[in-house]
Amino acid sequence: MAIDINRATKGLVTLPAEISNEIWANTSEQSVIQTLARKIDLPAGGLQIPVITGDPEAGWVAETAEKPVSDSTFGSKTLGVYKLAVIELFSDEFARDMGAVYNALVERLPQALGRKFDQTVLGNTAPGDNFDVLGGAAEFALDGTTKPFFGALESVSEAGGDVTGWALAPAAEIASMQINDTMGRPLLLGDLRTEGSIGSILARPAYRARNVQVGNTVGLAGDFSQAMWGAVEGIKVDINNQGTVTKGAEQINLWQRNMFAVRAEVEVGFAVRDVARFAKLVKGSGGAEGKH
Repeated sequence: MAIDINRATKGLVTLPAEISNEIWANTSEQSVIQTLARKIDLPAGGLQIPVITGDPEAGWVAETAEKPVSDSTFGSKTLGVYKLAVIELFSDEFARDMGAVYNALVERLPQALGRKFDQTVLGNTAPGDNFDVLGGAAEFALDGTTKPFFGALESVSEAGGDVTGWALAPAAEIASMQINDTMGRPLLLGDLRTEGSIGSILARPAYRARNVQVGNTVGLAGDFSQAMWGAVEGIKVDINNQGTVTKGAEQINLWQRNMFAVRAEVEVGFAVRDVARFAKLVKGSGGAEGKH
């Protein structure tokens, strides 16, 4: 896996496919949304997804009477394509050991890309009209009881979904561990001496996911079978030691400083059938009535 990146390197160098593929695989693991949602193939122009908006209705009939005719109704959602990118700078001295560059890229770039993807999905600001976000999902405040979890379960159920999983940031997981019954025994842990994480809540699997903490949000429940994401192709990673990179207000001349830039980018999209089939767990007090 020899990559000649040194002071004599000219122009643009693209990393071997195996490195780019490993970075992309790690990105998918770093993103809890991509882990839980369904992945689909996404063409460069986006995708129109048919959605069933109503079911046919059966009816009782007398013997020899005509049977009722009822049709399903359909709609569609557009899963758009948006580019997610990051540039990271290294010194040429760092490149002497290409193993260090390889390890840094595999470990750090997936974190940056996965974190931004999840933060965007959980927030209120989408990169475009055809990228769904869950910022408007119902919120349930953690209050030291199981009420917010039942509240989230009920909210998703009322919207026609079923919670298929929970994603808990450390703050929500720790709070969950401390929920006790009237005898002071943990409700969501079998044994404090042998268990150090929440494996399931209300018979739905729970996942530890630091990326879920966005602002006041520390957890997410939802019908992830109704969520989908896709990528046009794998991640693209390029290296360049020529030109100038703008970092904040600073102009950094790579050649003059004996530095090189690594650019990673990927085209992705995200869509859900109905935001109401998701619910957020938030820090706070005042019960678990939920805020819509």
